Amino acid sequence: MSNKAIPVLAAFLLLGSAAAWYWWPRIAPTAAPPPTVTAPAAPEPEPAIANPVPAPAADAPVLPALADSDAPFNAALAAVPGAGGISSYLQPDNLIRHIVATVDNLPRHRLAVELRPLKPTAGAFLVTGGDEQSTLDEHNGARYAPLVALLGQLDMHAVNGLYQHFYPLFQRAYQDLGYPQGYFNDRLVSVIDHLLATPRPAAPLPLVRPKVFWEFADPELEARSAGQRLLLRIGSDAAAVVERKLRELRALVATGPAAGHATAQHAANQ
Repeated sequence: MSNKAIPVLAAFLLLGSAAAWYWWPRIAPTAAPPPTVTAPAAPEPEPAIANPVPAPAADAPVLPALADSDAPFNAALAAVPGAGGISSYLQPDNLIRHIVATVDNLPRHRLAVELRPLKPTAGAFLVTGGDEQSTLDEHNGARYAPLVALLGQLDMHAVNGLYQHFYPLFQRAYQDLGYPQGYFNDRLVSVIDHLLATPRPAAPLPLVRPKVFWEFADPELEARSAGQRLLLRIGSDAAAVVERKLRELRALVATGPAAGHATAQHAANQ
């Protein structure tokens, strides 16, 4: 039903109800039974927040509007210890919105290229062998080495401090994606858990090219999410750095009662 039809239907129902009220005594002289009083439906409960972000301090600086946040957020991010040179990897426009959208999409099968917060990785995708018997080249991870090295140097406590300061803008961007009752920090924790569950199959990984792009020959690997396939493509050494930093971040942003147990469990499973 179109949106335009909804007011028409509502008006029709109202008119029909009014007509029934008017004509009923004339066509049925007997008294109508008293109407049944139905209690109003209880409102849908808001989803419980599992990992609340601490409220900002009373004297915290006032945040800009989300639409005006690029300059202050980019500057604050560049000032994080270990983040020197990070600006050269970032798409500076709508950065918070793009970070939120990408985090939300990582567990899905495809990423929206136009919403990625990072610039495209330089270099070509490296494959060993021909079309008949191809594997992921072990040197393919070198394309990501500079960014992975930068990630390895990041002070995650400072990253978390920046995240908490700007959290209301992350939350607004998440709600704007279509989750008016959602809580972005809970989504972040669940996505980190999803990435940490990426399998570690033995290298080299067989590839196939059914059309234009290379895919994992193992259907189970190819069916994995965009985030997990990325961790598989960058190689075991780079993936180990990413996973270490993800565990560090999770320990800081997972604030629920079971956070400590879950973090310890993740470490035990590695």
